[in-house]
Amino acid sequence: MERLAERYLRQLAIERGLSSNTLNAYRRDLSGYLDYLQGISKIDPKDISSSDILSFQASLQRLGRANSSIARILASVRGFHKFLLEEGHVESNPASLVKSPKLGLRLPKAIPISDVERLLDAAGSLEPESGQLVQLRDRAVLELLYSCGARVSEVVDLDVDDFDDSGLLRLRGKGDKERVVPIGSHAERAVSSYLRRVRPGLLSKPTPALFLNQRGGRLSRQSIWQIISKAGERAKLEVSPHTLRHSFATHLLEGGADIRVVQELLGHSSVSTTQIYTLITIDSLKRAYMEAHPRSRG
Repeated sequence: MERLAERYLRQLAIERGLSSNTLNAYRRDLSGYLDYLQGISKIDPKDISSSDILSFQASLQRLGRANSSIARILASVRGFHKFLLEEGHVESNPASLVKSPKLGLRLPKAIPISDVERLLDAAGSLEPESGQLVQLRDRAVLELLYSCGARVSEVVDLDVDDFDDSGLLRLRGKGDKERVVPIGSHAERAVSSYLRRVRPGLLSKPTPALFLNQRGGRLSRQSIWQIISKAGERAKLEVSPHTLRHSFATHLLEGGADIRVVQELLGHSSVSTTQIYTLITIDSLKRAYMEAHPRSRG
């Protein structure tokens, strides 16, 4: 069944133009499912029933997996069984009747502008001492994440040619879709300073990558997560890899930006994905009203 799963993943990659990160997530989900089926001696796709998939779902719940993770895994399982039916490997789809667990609405977590500034300062100085020049790279990475609302994976994939001094940056998002976004003067200065003072010292062999690690290779997602995490610890802030992206969108909307503009900047294919940020700004307005208006309570 592993070969069928790989064929399904190849079809997904072609039809949807999925990134390697998204494709690997599908592969991990299906691998766990196939391991479970092998454990209950279900090797032939024709032998799999709805009860087997429900039992698999129950096993995920016993392992303490979050409902959001279970829902994502079951979506992969449903897609795989739909593929098996369409390709004629089975006569029915046992996953069609399996429902995902209900998900509560999770609002993206943004931090105030003052906390963003604390986080950026904690990443490193724009004028570091000679022995700590790598701080400039870390500061430039975080400045870009907040200035453009870029995903961590998009910053990892940046090449030197994607940045110039015109105030624009070319990003490659999900499905390799390109978009050009403006960058603020603070981020532009930080990246320019990194390119001039730090990157040449890290460069060990020719590479187009913008952000380099200590060995001269492209900076990884894990490395950027560590940069964010360490900056958060120093600033005494609870942050995640998406904190600056969420804060970027929230602060734009609070400042009066049109939601369609924010959609384009974030690289969302649908404005409905962007609309969740409007709930955050409405929630903050409600809190301000309740705290300040003399007749808001009682």
